[in-house]
Amino acid sequence: MHNPEDNAAYVRRVHDKGLRFDMRTMSRRKLLAAFGGAGTLAVLAACGSEDTPSTSSSAPASSSGSLTEVESETAGPFPADGSNGPDVRTLDGIVRKDIRSSFGDASGTAAGVPLEFSLVVNDLNGKAVTGAAVYAWHCDREGRYSLYSDGVTDQNYLRGIQETDATGKATFTSIFPACYSGRWPHIHFEVYSSLADATDGDGPIVKTSQIALPETDADAVYATDGYSASVRNLSQVSLATDNVFGNDSARTELATMSGSVTDGYRATLTIAIDPSGEEEGGGGRGGTPPGGGPGGTPPSGPPPGN
Repeated sequence: MHNPEDNAAYVRRVHDKGLRFDMRTMSRRKLLAAFGGAGTLAVLAACGSEDTPSTSSSAPASSSGSLTEVESETAGPFPADGSNGPDVRTLDGIVRKDIRSSFGDASGTAAGVPLEFSLVVNDLNGKAVTGAAVYAWHCDREGRYSLYSDGVTDQNYLRGIQETDATGKATFTSIFPACYSGRWPHIHFEVYSSLADATDGDGPIVKTSQIALPETDADAVYATDGYSASVRNLSQVSLATDNVFGNDSARTELATMSGSVTDGYRATLTIAIDPSGEEEGGGGRGGTPPGGGPGGTPPSGPPPGN
């Protein structure tokens, strides 16, 4: 059990780390919008001279016919990637397709409407990125994150790593996540250059982003048993007001969906990345985990921005 700490205060500490940290986690487009015009380039140059880590741009590549890179987003305070507490990526059993159950010394299975989600990773020219690795994680039906939230600190479910196949696809079998207070329904992911980079604890992150789930399907899921609080939470947020997706209403992050509550759902997001890019994990390495995570009142959980 982690030491108690006010969760809102923790998130403020993690996410308010100053301009240079924001430069590493915001895309060029977001920076231009935030600071205005070409003058931002001088700011970028000044900050770049003080920091070694670099992040890839999510603006369209300049060559003709190239794709728009998926937006870079915060990993939030619950990544379990070693950046602010536990590192589940280094544990035996983390490389798996079915992430509904805990593994290793943990036991327990997350209940919820079945969801199979796939991330298709291409480079900026549309070529499949094969042999890369995707680490994916999300909250459970109650809005809790394993390893962090009250009641599930002894669980590691809804976290897993998969290697991209010959088409650039990595697929996970899971459950539809809750909508907790202040956030649109979403799935977090990190892309690594290889399975070794994803699992050795030191490999650089190529891309950190999130998958947004469509409203129509979320409405259907949240009408089922176990998701009742998500109905209220979803009614109080939109893609335009969400403080992660709101920058562009998840233009490069909204999954396509098929299926039903009865048969389960399939979600697919096709993204473009710069395979040579490098980004930092959520919260900055060496941080401390939040106490109790989202809290025990489901699913009002994590503050906005997670």
